[in-house]
Amino acid sequence: MIRSAISKRYAKALLGIGQEDGKYEAYGSSLRDFVDFCGANDELFRVVANKIFSVEERKRVLNLVLKGSGYAPTVQNFLRLLLDKNRIGAIKEISEHYGKLTDELTGVTRAQVLTAWPMKDEAVLKIKRALEGISAGEVKIEVKDDAALIGGIVVKIRDLVLDGSVRAQLEGLKESLKRGEYS
Repeated sequence: MIRSAISKRYAKALLGIGQEDGKYEAYGSSLRDFVDFCGANDELFRVVANKIFSVEERKRVLNLVLKGSGYAPTVQNFLRLLLDKNRIGAIKEISEHYGKLTDELTGVTRAQVLTAWPMKDEAVLKIKRALEGISAGEVKIEVKDDAALIGGIVVKIRDLVLDGSVRAQLEGLKESLKRGEYS
């Protein structure tokens, strides 16, 4: 929880700078790119994030990465600051919070769709269109497979949960039987 609050604070700080200079979308893209790079180069990231190595050694490695990155100086300085404050290990959470903040700023709503098996692109597109009709704006969908659902889907958008899973239907049937509605 503390790490999440700190991540939000850093994300808000960078977003504030990005709003001032009009480059907040580019900064978000650079953060996502850096997170992807760290995921693809796990050993390198462990060196940069590990306090066993001196700050100077870690800075040298980070600077080598940043040298060829093409990131704006503001993003490079932000990443160096995270390293100096021993927060570089939270870059993924910071990037996620930054994305949520920019979505709020631009009126984009995030939705999560849980399915028992992978969905076809056409089905995801239909769900996206339906959710955009409900939310009256652009919707970004994240689809996750969850074998525990047995079948059906669960859609979470803002505070709304639409549960069309077989598990929920079975639970409803079970409750109806307990109340004696089916005889």
